[in-house]
Amino acid sequence: MEDTLFALLAAQRFRTVLTGITLTGLALATTQGLASAAPAPERKPDRTSTVAGIEDSTARSLALSLSDRSWRRQVSGALAEGGPVGLRELTDASATEAPAGLGADVAKADRRVAAAKGLGADAGALLRVSLAGKRPNGAALSRVEPLVASSPSDDDADVVVAYDSEGNAHDLAADRIPDRPVYLVGVDTDKATRAGLKVLEKELAAAGVPTPATTPAARRAEPHGFAAPAGAASGFWTTRVTAVTVADLEEPWFKGDAEIFDLVTGFGPDGKVRVDTVTMPYLDDTDTTYYPNQILVNWSLYKYDLADVVMMEDDGDTNYSSLAKALAAALLTIADQGAYVPLADAVIDAMPASWWTDDPDYVDSWYTLAKTTTGTRAGASANGRMTFDRYYVPAL
Repeated sequence: MEDTLFALLAAQRFRTVLTGITLTGLALATTQGLASAAPAPERKPDRTSTVAGIEDSTARSLALSLSDRSWRRQVSGALAEGGPVGLRELTDASATEAPAGLGADVAKADRRVAAAKGLGADAGALLRVSLAGKRPNGAALSRVEPLVASSPSDDDADVVVAYDSEGNAHDLAADRIPDRPVYLVGVDTDKATRAGLKVLEKELAAAGVPTPATTPAARRAEPHGFAAPAGAASGFWTTRVTAVTVADLEEPWFKGDAEIFDLVTGFGPDGKVRVDTVTMPYLDDTDTTYYPNQILVNWSLYKYDLADVVMMEDDGDTNYSSLAKALAAALLTIADQGAYVPLADAVIDAMPASWWTDDPDYVDSWYTLAKTTTGTRAGASANGRMTFDRYYVPAL
């Protein structure tokens, strides 16, 4: 049994290496990043990602609008504070003429992103802009004409295509932070992931895979993202994450924050495979230990005292509807045999090959997590480490 398990883990680790696991947070030296400029009216980079294509066209539209100095000062003022800003928020709040046409483009792009990610029409504004590259202070930033770019769909890309206010395309070195400000257009992955996991749960439930959204009960554990079954009147035991570290957080400078989420799988009390989703939005930096005290498994929802955990990230292009269909197709073929069957491999194998490039990234997996598990455990791919304890959630 041990030989089989070690072989399984070795194979999984090999697959992980091939897929090029990446997360956010690698700081790179600030050096010259501008390679060339081309007068072409519009650059068409090679992209396989639908969302990346939308981001690229929106980046060019934003760049063209920045020829208006008044509008450029508004954008630089908003970004000088350091955090990302919603593009729709920027255009709607502007009194200048320049963003009028841009606002319509952004609204259309938001709808296209929502459709590409399998989100509903009510997903709202999803595209935002942030500041990368050399960061002058607010006053200096307003006097510098920035380039505008979006992230390539491939983390291993050699160049990042950026645009100036005349629509010229520039190739920026992907492995060096540019020496001038660059506005990065991308998806608000925090908002998209929260909406996407709701879609995931809804579609899995419709396919017959129980999720938190379909567990009948008063939601006594709702702050932790779980529903407490009606029979758990006296409370229930959980496994809590008291510390978590991910070693390989090597997002290049052109990537925004990635959203980490866990798929917790096991057999419900009815003997059916179930999936619980848990988000970890605080996981940003490499080799940094976070102490969330976050509930990962609610054992009152499971038939056996064992569950599997698969940790993944959304870099912006995940289609949650397609993910739900793939998971349902794989998990519904697994029947309860009267003993626990590990499900992590079924979750991983359900992912189409195209999703192993950048969307969504596999991070690590923890097999046969037990109700009694405590202490620190490394993931199967040795990329992540989580420390667990048992935590009792009392009834209200």
